[in-house]
Amino acid sequence: MKRSIYWLMAGAAGIVVANNYYNQPLLADFALAFHTGEREAGTVSVAAQTGYALGLLLFVPLGDKLERRAMLRTLLCVASLALVAIALSPTLNWLVAASFATGLASVAPQLLTPFAAQLAGPQQRGEAVGIVMFGLLCGILVSRSISGSIAQHFGWRTVYWVAAAAMLVTAAVLSRVLPPAQPTYTGTYRRLMGSLWTLIREEPLIRQTSAIASLQFAAFSAFWATLSFHLRAMDPHYGSEVAGLFGLVGVVGALASTGAGKLIDRRNPRVVVLASGAIFVLAFAILATAGHTVAGLVAGVIVLDLGLQSGHVANMARNMSIKSDAMSRINTLYMTIRFAGGALGSSLGIWAWSVWQWPGVCAVGLALGCMSLMVQVRPQPAGEAQRQ
Repeated sequence: MKRSIYWLMAGAAGIVVANNYYNQPLLADFALAFHTGEREAGTVSVAAQTGYALGLLLFVPLGDKLERRAMLRTLLCVASLALVAIALSPTLNWLVAASFATGLASVAPQLLTPFAAQLAGPQQRGEAVGIVMFGLLCGILVSRSISGSIAQHFGWRTVYWVAAAAMLVTAAVLSRVLPPAQPTYTGTYRRLMGSLWTLIREEPLIRQTSAIASLQFAAFSAFWATLSFHLRAMDPHYGSEVAGLFGLVGVVGALASTGAGKLIDRRNPRVVVLASGAIFVLAFAILATAGHTVAGLVAGVIVLDLGLQSGHVANMARNMSIKSDAMSRINTLYMTIRFAGGALGSSLGIWAWSVWQWPGVCAVGLALGCMSLMVQVRPQPAGEAQRQ
């Protein structure tokens, strides 16, 4: 399979996943627009991630049962409608509900990842997953810069009008370019969902990778959900555009994904995951000691994104080696637990900010990073060594 198809999937994954993160540099703007507090505005971010986690659980397993191109097209059209609802939001409660619906429908990247792994085969699986994950993380990071800049010059509602149009274009391109993907599961939806419990009960590797990813993404989300508040506290002139520009800084760390993917194809991916946990702790140590300066924040963001992406790609490659006919369901379990952790991390970060400000946020991140390391030092799950 030509690498160009993986890069196309990477671009689509980045464009779609961005829907969940446009809000993070805009939280302070939401608070001003709807005359509410920072904690209340922060519920927009929590709602988007919670909706995404639920969408992963309900829809992504269908990637094993339905033709993926048609499913992608449907989800992207629904996401476009939800983004229009955000742009028209008359109240904060409307905005929260529409953000939840957007997250629910923006799960296409988690259909594209197992699709790429399936097309690549065992020999290039790590590289294919790494490429798609690079696009996904770039979408997460660059989305903040895009939304911050557009909001600064044209207002935050314009961000979502542009995003709605992007969903329709992406749907058209994927429908035309992606190859057919025949389903691998023929049972009912009820049995399909029941098989999720069987997989997580019988596969200790899924439990371990999911726990690690959940804790790391919780720490990552705690940082990003509070960055706009921290920047405004540092200098009232640091608005949504400045907060969003930190997303571009994180792209440096995102570049680790392609290199990590190639390394995983040659070596034990568990070693890469262990290294990522240590990098996470280092990132929050930098943010705690030097995060009161722009230079310190820049350094912390680069290291944080390096740790997140390298660990995520390694965990994905470990998961994709379990059962080739259940990739979408395995990805469902992993990503649902991961994004549930992200929603929890956003809530913890916002709460810590409201009580202890920046030191509290860094304490939450350090604690979560250390917990992820504790999960990783447990013995290698039975059967993983034989699969490698």
